[in-house]
Amino acid sequence: MAYESQLKSDRAQVHRRLAAAIEAREPDSADANAALIAEHLEAAGDLHAAYGWHMRAATWATNRDIAAARLSWERATKIADALPADDPHRAAMRIAPRTMLCGIAWRVHEHVAGERFEELRELCTAAGDKASLAIATAGLVIDHAFQGRIREASQLASEAMALIESIGDPTLMVGLSLAAIYAKMLSGEVCDVLRWSQRVIDLADGDPSKGNFIFGSPLALAFATRAFARYCLGRPGWGDDLRHGLAMARSADPASYATVVGYVYNAAIPAGVLSPEDRAVREIEDAVQVAERSGDDFALTLARMTLGHALVHRHTCAERDRGQKLLNEVSDMFLRRGQNLGELPMINGYLARERARRGDHDGAIPLMRAAVDHLSREGCVLMLGTVATGVLVETLLDRGAESDVAEAEAAIERSAAAPSDDGLAMRDIWLLRLRALLARAHGDAAAYADFRDRYRAMATELGYEGHIAWAEAMP
Repeated sequence: MAYESQLKSDRAQVHRRLAAAIEAREPDSADANAALIAEHLEAAGDLHAAYGWHMRAATWATNRDIAAARLSWERATKIADALPADDPHRAAMRIAPRTMLCGIAWRVHEHVAGERFEELRELCTAAGDKASLAIATAGLVIDHAFQGRIREASQLASEAMALIESIGDPTLMVGLSLAAIYAKMLSGEVCDVLRWSQRVIDLADGDPSKGNFIFGSPLALAFATRAFARYCLGRPGWGDDLRHGLAMARSADPASYATVVGYVYNAAIPAGVLSPEDRAVREIEDAVQVAERSGDDFALTLARMTLGHALVHRHTCAERDRGQKLLNEVSDMFLRRGQNLGELPMINGYLARERARRGDHDGAIPLMRAAVDHLSREGCVLMLGTVATGVLVETLLDRGAESDVAEAEAAIERSAAAPSDDGLAMRDIWLLRLRALLARAHGDAAAYADFRDRYRAMATELGYEGHIAWAEAMP
C-alpha cells in the first residue's frame, strides 16, 4: 500500500537511484547484480536500459545458473516486444533474446521446433541476421536429436554447419559445434565428427572458454569428441584426447564437466574402449556430486545416466543393481519430459540385458530387438547400432535356442553389411567378437579359436581396455 501510494514519477526516480546505487556500490559485482538492476530500471520505465541489463544478466548466468539466464532472456523478450513499432532498435532487440532461448532450450528441457523457431527465422530473415539464425538452428538440431529424430538431426546438422561456415566467424563455429557433432555421433557419421572436432580445436587455439555463449568449454568437449572419432576409426591419439578433455573440463563449469565426463565414459565403456574400473567410476561419481551442487538439472541427469551405464558393466550384483536403478530413473525422466529420447534405445538395451542376467530372457530379448530396430530406422546402424546389436546377439546366444542362433547370425550379417565410413575399427572389432561367439554356439572350435585370437590381437593393437578384458575372458 505504501508503494502504490507514491506518485509514479517519484517511484520511478527511487528505482533509478536504487539501480545506480547497486551498480556503484559493488562495481566488480555488476554482472552478478545485473538481474536486480534490470528489475529496478524496468520498474522505472527505462526499458532500453532494463533490456540491456537483462541481457547482461543472462550472459553472466549462462554457465552458472541456466534457469536464471533463461528468465532474464524471457524478460528481455517481453520488453522488446512492448517497444513501439517505430523504435529503430526493436527488431534487433526482439531477435537477440529469442536467439538465446532457442540456443539453450535443450539445457532447460524446452522444445525449439514449431512456432518459436519459425517466428525467430522470420525475424532473422527480415533483418538479414545469419548469425542469430545459426544459433537457433543449432538449438533445433539438438531438439531433433533429443526427440529421437536422428536422421533429421543429422541432415539439419550438415545444413547448420554450412550456414555457420558461410558466416566465417571462428567464435561462432567453436560455440555452436556441440549441436552438430552430437547429432553426427548419434548417427554414426564418424568422419564428420572427426573433421568438425578438429576444426574446433584448431579455431579455439588452446582457449577453453572461446565460444562459451551456449556451453562453458567447447574446447574440452571437442577433445572428447575427437577422441570418440579417433577410437571409432582406430586412429592413434584418442587416449591423450580423453585425458586432455577431462583435465580441461575439471576446471570448467558443472555442465561442461558433466557433459565431457558423459561423452568420455557414456560412449567408451559400453563400446568396450574403456573399462569400468574404480578410477573411472570415481570420476563419474565426482561429476554427479558437482552437478548436484550446481543445481543444473541437465548436468545432473547426464551424469547419472553415465554412472548407470558404468555400473551395469561392473562385476558385482550390488553395483549392477544400482546401475539398473539409475538407468530406470533416467529413462522415466526422459520419457516424462519428452527429452533425450535419442539416448533411450541404449538405456533400454542395457536395462533389458540386466533382465536377461536375472534369467528373464523372454522378457528382455523383445526389448533389445525394439532398441536395435529403432536405431536402424533412424539410420544409427553403426556406432549405437553396433553396440545394441552386440547386446542382442550375446543375449540370444546365451538363451541358445536354434532360432536364437539363427537370429543372432542374421543380426551380425546386417551389421556387417551396413554402409559405413572407411576403416570403422569399432564395428570391425565387435564383428570379430560376435562371430567368435556365434562360432562357439555352432560348435565350430576351429572357427571360434580363429575369431577369438584375431579379436584378442585387434583389441590389444587398438588399446581398447574393455575389449582386452572381454577377449581375455574367452577360453
